[in-house]
Amino acid sequence: MPVLTRWMIKTSLVYLALALLVGVWQAAGVVFPGLWTPPGLRVVAFHLLAVGWLTLLIFGVALWMFPKFSLARPRGPEWLGWSGFGLLNAGLLARVVAEPAAALASGSAGGWGWVLVGSAGLQWLGGLALVAAAWVRVKVK
Repeated sequence: MPVLTRWMIKTSLVYLALALLVGVWQAAGVVFPGLWTPPGLRVVAFHLLAVGWLTLLIFGVALWMFPKFSLARPRGPEWLGWSGFGLLNAGLLARVVAEPAAALASGSAGGWGWVLVGSAGLQWLGGLALVAAAWVRVKVK
């Protein structure tokens, strides 16, 4: 199994565990009204699941299983995969921090709004890089 695939799959499993933990935290807030649950946790859990777990798992397996790019470079331009992995994770981690912070910024997201925009941009660029890394390997025999 390629190194990039291992990193993507293991990272996706960490995000799954974190998303489930955030879900437990949210549910515990219902039972224990005194438990502090920051606003924005639902969005955080969604992004951890959709971007962190599903996207990384799907692309990790896809980059492993898709047809070879060439005999000399079976995985194609690997820098695209690594760039996508890095950008997607940077954007997701920024989102995990900025989403509750923006929600807590009473009425105006302030500077956190810009962090959210930047995090979405990083995720988008990471997604484009991963699409490009997979795209070149989808071809007719």
